[in-house]
Order: sequence, then C-alpha cells, then structure tokens
Amino acid sequence: MEGGLSSFWGPVTAAEWCEKNYVYSSYIAEFFNTISNVPCILLALIGLINALRQRFEKRFSVLHVSNMILAIGSMLYHATLQHMQQQGDETPMVWEMLLYFYILYSPDWHYRSTMPTFLFLYGVGFAMAHALLRFGIGFKVHYVILCLLCIPRMYKYYIYTEDASAKRLAKLYVATLFLGSICWLADRLFCKEVSGWYFNPQGHALWHVLMGFNSYFANTFLMFCRAQQREWDPKVVHFLGFFPYVKIQKPKSQ
Repeated sequence: MEGGLSSFWGPVTAAEWCEKNYVYSSYIAEFFNTISNVPCILLALIGLINALRQRFEKRFSVLHVSNMILAIGSMLYHATLQHMQQQGDETPMVWEMLLYFYILYSPDWHYRSTMPTFLFLYGVGFAMAHALLRFGIGFKVHYVILCLLCIPRMYKYYIYTEDASAKRLAKLYVATLFLGSICWLADRLFCKEVSGWYFNPQGHALWHVLMGFNSYFANTFLMFCRAQQREWDPKVVHFLGFFPYVKIQKPKSQ
C-alpha cells in the first residue's frame, strides 16, 4: 500500500500488509505495524525479569528473550519491507515454536538428550533452507502445523491444573489468540474494503499487540505448570491488583 513519502530502504521486496507505506516517516514503511511490537518487547522483558529474579530454569529466560528477538525482528521487517528482514522475522517465529515444543514435551521425554539435539538441528536446517528459498504460503502452513502440535499438550496442562488463577491465564491465552487471529485475517482478507474507510483499524498492528499479551500469558502459565512439577509451591499473584505473574517458594534444599 503506497503512501506519500519517499522510501529510505528502496523498493519493497517483502510481503506488504494493509497499511499505507511511508506515511509518517521515510525511514519506517509501515508505522503502526512497526511500533505495535513495542508492547511485545516490554511484556517479554517483564517476564524475563521475573524468571531471573526467582531463578526459574534457564529455558524460561531463553523463551522470554526469544519473544523479544521475535518482536525486534518484526519491527525491522515492517519498518523496511525488505526480504532479508522478513526472513529475520519469520525464522525466529519457527525457533520460538520449537522452544515451546521443548518446554511442553521435555518433562515426559525419556531420552532427554535427543529432543534438544533434534530441535536444534531442525531449527538450523530451517534457517538455512529459509535463507535460500522463498517459502511464501509454505512458511505459513509450516508455522501453523508447529502451533497445532503444541495445543494437545497445552490442553493437558490446563485440565490437570486446579488453580483457578492459573486456569484464567490459559483462558486469556486462548482469548488473545482468537481475537488476534480475527484481526490478522480481517487485515489480510478485507484490505480493499478497509482501505476505503476513513479510519483504518490497523488489524495487523492489533495482532502484534494481542500476540504480545498472548505470549506473556502462555509463558506465565507454563512457568506455573513447571513450578508445580518441581514442587515449588507456585501462586499467581497480581502486580497492582491487575498484572499477573508467578511467585514461587522453593524448598530450602534447592
């Protein structure tokens, strides 16, 4: 969607979304799609601080950092609309799902060294293939499959969790995913109609914000479940009576 200002980054070589390009700055192609990643970074930073402060397993620190890397990659992609930056957004998306897969399934994996080795090699292989090939719709199908593989385990964690506050986190995860998907689809499928409106609701930018909260709720729920597995007496508490996070009490022996 072309806008009024000149492009600092040159001709568009990546997939575009339903936002006019270079309307507010010659350095930022899709302004709202770029700045909407800021909440994702802040939420991931909050999660990282909590994970480090309470000495959760390193996997959760890596998970929060991966959320930040993904959001930064998305900012670069939407700011430049260049193919290389698009790959820098999409490859971390796959890496992040592989990390979720590990966190969800590794507690019951009998041969512990095989899973991280396989997932690492899979991630490296995908990154190399994605750098050489332009997947297009194939990337989206692949990403959706990875997401679907995580759902059965998330559901199992949900049904075996009795804490009402933790269950509420899982419900918020589902709600933000549902609303975000609607925004993503509406922006993609009805761009022509939306472009004729006086005000563009910026569905893809809303998707970014909702996915930031979605990742935070998912991460917090998984931290609670893992703390239960480790018998760390987890509780969901709320900062200022609103913002949820997990508080744990480790045995003195740990």
